[in-house]
Amino acid sequence: MSAALTDLGRRLNYAFHDPALLRRAVTHRSKGADNNERLEFLGDSVLNFIVAAELYERFPRLTEGELTRLRARLVKQETLARLARAVHLGECLELGGGEFKSGGHDRDSILADALEAVFGAILKDGGNDAARHVILTLYQPLLAAVDAGAIDKDPKTQLQEFLQKRLAVTPVYHVLEVTGEAHHQSFLVECQVPGLDVPVQGRGASRRAAEQAAAAKALERLVTG
Repeated sequence: MSAALTDLGRRLNYAFHDPALLRRAVTHRSKGADNNERLEFLGDSVLNFIVAAELYERFPRLTEGELTRLRARLVKQETLARLARAVHLGECLELGGGEFKSGGHDRDSILADALEAVFGAILKDGGNDAARHVILTLYQPLLAAVDAGAIDKDPKTQLQEFLQKRLAVTPVYHVLEVTGEAHHQSFLVECQVPGLDVPVQGRGASRRAAEQAAAAKALERLVTG
C-alpha cells in the first residue's frame, strides 16, 4: 500500500487487512472500471444507519421528524466533504485525467462520495464495529455540538446563538453582488465571523436566503474546525 494510503489509514485510526479495498475506495469512476461506486453505495447505507442509531440513543426526547432532519444535516454532502478534507482524503484520490485537471481532488461531490466509499471499505474489511468506531470518531465534534433545542431554528439564529454562547460576538453580513432582473435576482452575501480566517459566502434568490446560506456554511466550519 502506498505511503499516502497508509497515512490515510493512520488518520482514520484504522489499519486495513485488505489494502485493495482502500485503493478501490479512493478510485473515482473516471479512472477506470474498478472504482468506488459500489463501496460508496455500501458506505452511504452504513453511515446513515450508524448516525441514526447514535442520534436515537443521544436524544430520546426527539420525534421521528426531528431525528430525520438532524441526520440529514449530519450526512449531507457539504458535511462529508469537510470531514474528508480533515483527513486529507483528496490527496489520496485516484482520478482520470479530466477530473484531475479540473480540480476533482477538492470537489465536494467527489470527496463526499469517496468518504462514503471508505466507510464501505472499512465495513467490508473489519465489520460493523470497525465502521462504527471510525464514523463516530470522525463525527464526535459534530455530535458534541448538536443542540437539540435548535433543530427548528434557522441557520442565522443558530450561528448567532453559537457565537454569543462561546465568543460573545455576532456575525456581520455584507451584500457583495446582486445580479439578474428585478423579478429574478440573485444575491451573493459574505458572512464575517470571528474565529474564521476567511469570510464565507452564500447565494440565494433574496438577501435573506443568501444570508441564511452563508450562516449555515459559517456554522459548519466553526463546528468541524
